[in-house]
Amino acid sequence: MLVSIVIPLFNEEAVLPILVSRLNDVMARLDCRTEVVFVDDGSRDGTLAIARRVAADDPRFRVLSFSRNFGHQAAITAGLDFASGDAVVMMDADLQDPPEVLAQMVDLYRQGFDVVSPQRVSRDTDTWWKRVTASAFYWIMRRAVDSRLTPEVGDFRLLSRAAIVALRQFREQHRFMRGMIAWLGLKEAVVPFKRAPRAAGTTKYPTWKMMKFAWTAITSFSGLPLALGVWLGICFAMLGVCYLGWAAYSAYVLKNVVPGWTSLVFLQVFFSGITLLSIGLMGGYVAKVYDETKHRPLYVVQEMINTSAAQVPADRMIVLPPRVP
Repeated sequence: MLVSIVIPLFNEEAVLPILVSRLNDVMARLDCRTEVVFVDDGSRDGTLAIARRVAADDPRFRVLSFSRNFGHQAAITAGLDFASGDAVVMMDADLQDPPEVLAQMVDLYRQGFDVVSPQRVSRDTDTWWKRVTASAFYWIMRRAVDSRLTPEVGDFRLLSRAAIVALRQFREQHRFMRGMIAWLGLKEAVVPFKRAPRAAGTTKYPTWKMMKFAWTAITSFSGLPLALGVWLGICFAMLGVCYLGWAAYSAYVLKNVVPGWTSLVFLQVFFSGITLLSIGLMGGYVAKVYDETKHRPLYVVQEMINTSAAQVPADRMIVLPPRVP
């Protein structure tokens, strides 16, 4: 059996040597063949140079290098496209996803599970703001995207070959891998683990990027924002009817026929804001539809080491030919 380990890289120069050392220790203990697929997502430091050296010394390490930064989800997609294992593990490079859990994940795969999902049971090393925003993220995702999403489970997963074949059929531009995996509904096992602090470097998901990621997930899997716009319109239309009744009461009962400019300005600004919000929500969905109709590639690979493009699907991806010196 071959297990592929897919790891996106973006400016991970500081942590990559530590990661390689721990991966070698873990792979030496696994009773199966292994390979590692590094996907360099347009790093601007020495990450790619280190990955090249590792791949030159050990053919089990394969490297894909993007022409620019296409994003974490695109990097995972490329790794899944090129991985040739019977089971594929996705993990981040910061070692908050501990490689030591791999042995337990492989055991559960052998028991018949198509998806093995390590679940964080502790975030003691995170700041209180990170813990609060992470909890809010999973709460929103389970209610707005898919109730089958397991809380405190990220992209650190093991997938069977059947799951990989299915996921390769998902070629939409705006990607949320956790939602895609949940949508498949395959047999899943959960492995609890304690989240370690980042080994080196800085986080690639600050609050603003997490909010953007959440918005992509919601709009890719749910029409909830549009439904909220409709309900907001209904609620404020009812408020408008109530205000009309108050105006009539003031005019014919209280004989107060001189309206105040404050209420008029407030209502004008408030309802204009709601209108613009609804238009903006619809515009966001239209923009996503526009992106999909262009059918552009999900990523562009400009360099490959210890791998070949002959075995991967050609739909919505580009592999540039090597330069001839």
